[in-house]
Amino acid sequence: MPANALEILKTVYGYDAFRGPQARIVEHVIAGNDAFVLMPTGGGKSLCYQIPAIARPGMGLIVSPLLALMADQVAALRQAGVRAAALNSDLPPEERRALWEAIDTGALDLLYVAPETLLRGGVLERLGRAQLSVIAIDEAHCLSQWGHDFRPSYRQLDILARQFPQTPRMALTATADEPTRAEILAHLGIAETDAFIAGFDRPNIRYAIAEKDNPRAQLKDFLKRHEGESGIVYCLSKKKTDETAAWLRTEGYDALAYHAGMDKAEKEANQQRFQHGEAVIMVATIAFGMGIDKPDVRFVAHLDLPGSLEAYYQETGRAGRDGLPSDTLMLYGAEDVALRSRFIEESDAPVERKRTERAKLDALLGLAETAGCRRQVLLAYFGDRCEPCGNCDTCAEPPKLFDGTISALKALSCIYRTGERFGQAYIVDVLLGATNERIAQFGHDQISTFGIGTEHDNRMWRAILRQLIALRLVDVDLAGHGGLSIAPAGRDFLRDKPALMLRVPPPRKARRGKAAAGGTQQSAVPEADRELFQLLRQKRTEIARLQNVPPYVIFHDKTLIELAAARPGSRSEMADVPGVGEAKLDRYGPAFLLVIAEHAG
Repeated sequence: MPANALEILKTVYGYDAFRGPQARIVEHVIAGNDAFVLMPTGGGKSLCYQIPAIARPGMGLIVSPLLALMADQVAALRQAGVRAAALNSDLPPEERRALWEAIDTGALDLLYVAPETLLRGGVLERLGRAQLSVIAIDEAHCLSQWGHDFRPSYRQLDILARQFPQTPRMALTATADEPTRAEILAHLGIAETDAFIAGFDRPNIRYAIAEKDNPRAQLKDFLKRHEGESGIVYCLSKKKTDETAAWLRTEGYDALAYHAGMDKAEKEANQQRFQHGEAVIMVATIAFGMGIDKPDVRFVAHLDLPGSLEAYYQETGRAGRDGLPSDTLMLYGAEDVALRSRFIEESDAPVERKRTERAKLDALLGLAETAGCRRQVLLAYFGDRCEPCGNCDTCAEPPKLFDGTISALKALSCIYRTGERFGQAYIVDVLLGATNERIAQFGHDQISTFGIGTEHDNRMWRAILRQLIALRLVDVDLAGHGGLSIAPAGRDFLRDKPALMLRVPPPRKARRGKAAAGGTQQSAVPEADRELFQLLRQKRTEIARLQNVPPYVIFHDKTLIELAAARPGSRSEMADVPGVGEAKLDRYGPAFLLVIAEHAG
């Protein structure tokens, strides 16, 4: 390991040792080699390109997809004493001229740029006159045509190999299954021997998935465990996003909306409030989130089914980037499955793409309906593995299974005998033998399946039908008002009658009372340190407001927890706390040492 890499790690970032494969990657790139890096969010991916960029002669060029992400990372680097800037189309002419002067004179360590800006006329040519230390393509999965975050401009980044043949190139991502990884390597011309795969596990994140029962009540119950904390709530539609944010505000939460239908200024204002706040909830569509660098997101909730397992992994991965305990919740129902299926079938995508999207949806439904460890299912999708985690809902409370063969046959028979045109609620009423005007009108109180399902209640039958839809035994026609029909696999099931184990829905739990303030974050702070930790947070917020930067670019929560535990009494003692580099020690050491001394006194 080059000595200056460890020196940079300590003096700039405040850490004594690299984590996982970071040391091998940094050494590999400093030596002038290309690298593909797959590392889970929060695993320290950015250090893998920032340290080689600082250590090697010249300026590091970082291609990043979002202006907000670039601004965030530039602010954090400047706090650490690194000369960083972002080149984007929004820069006023004077700032743009000053930035190009800094580039031309070698006054920058790192330059961030969006791919669209980089490929604009003259930019590459002008950068060609600068000495580049490293070229890093962050969020590299965006170049995959089969991915959920495809950006056409990313496909053109293969030009960098021809334009800068002597500069080591890096492609980095936290989200890429095996086909996507192969596509990135092939397209960018990076050898498989230069690939570093660090795994996908995020052990600090707790995964939970539940059937939609009363979604607002379920969300409110979930949020009680996260008072005073920031998080993200994902919704499928713009209308639902606005309505959910408005409702949360009436419930006393500082909730904001974010979706593609809002004007640019409002979106940017809401994103800044979320980035700068410490107890803000962002209610958003998938238009929000890629590359969000906020480390203290303590929870992510999905009120609708995400688009794929990759999307679910990436969206939940926005929680707990700092490694502290974090929580996720996904709610879904039969209508979500039908809607996602409809999106696929009604798209203009070629047949092969539709087949791929169906397989991705099936994998997501497999996660939702598994009776085993959710983390094992999630990691297996990406070619990774783990032991049962003990940190997901199915590990904490293993679901009960029952032989659902007869129940499935009854449900399928009832759908068939009612003409394969009625929705879930109607089918359940027929199975339970409900007497109402509609059933009598259609004569379905006279068919053989009327009243044959009284061994289950309404909630159990809804759970059974939801699982049959997830298993592709039943189709839902959304255009036909949610009518259920028997899928080809369902007809095979009726003929062959194979054994089928189904999940018993968990019992409804009594609503919890008001949770203790502090939530998952406080659980990581020993009780004896909590008062000092809160005082340190207050000081951090005060400093951040004066500088108009997010609090976490001053110090992460994890660093404040370490400070509260170590209680340093001098500059040299504070320098030993992880996350305190020399620049931050100079700028903030006296203020935080004073808080600690006053608390002790």
